[in-house]
Amino acid sequence: MTVHSSYVDHPSRRLVVALPDSYNDARTHYETLVPEVDFARFFQMASWEATLDLADINAPHGFMRYSRMDVTALMASSPSFWQATQYLMGNHTIAERMFRHEPSVMLHAPLRTLIYADPGGDTKLAVDQPSLLFAGYNVPEIAAVGRELDALLAQLIGLLGGEIPGQLRTETADAY
Repeated sequence: MTVHSSYVDHPSRRLVVALPDSYNDARTHYETLVPEVDFARFFQMASWEATLDLADINAPHGFMRYSRMDVTALMASSPSFWQATQYLMGNHTIAERMFRHEPSVMLHAPLRTLIYADPGGDTKLAVDQPSLLFAGYNVPEIAAVGRELDALLAQLIGLLGGEIPGQLRTETADAY
């Protein structure tokens, strides 16, 4: 068996969205809209169909939280002054539709998001645009899911009270 290494250059666009709430209120709002994944329940599912049904319940807006890291606490003894919380947000039942074509999509699923307060005290949500991350795999089915994730992200930004970036605007996103 011959093993070949390869590399892939892919575009990335970081979206930084101003949120109207204070940092702490924005975190609370985000964590309400993006509930923590219920790993114990998912591990009990006897079929993929049952997993899909549970995901619909656990992710009312399409996304679940797989991880939360309080960056502020990690950096507490450093000279850095930022308030920031990083999340892994996604939906493994959506990711599976990409994973079946290419396992390395899991480098970008779940999505990384960051809520932080800038030096002026304004709250921001930062996230890389999913459609650009997943278009780099050059598989039409993966790219289509990336566009679907753009629409879900636009919906979430709207629910958080942020202005939906033009780069995410679709007919679906414009409804929020």
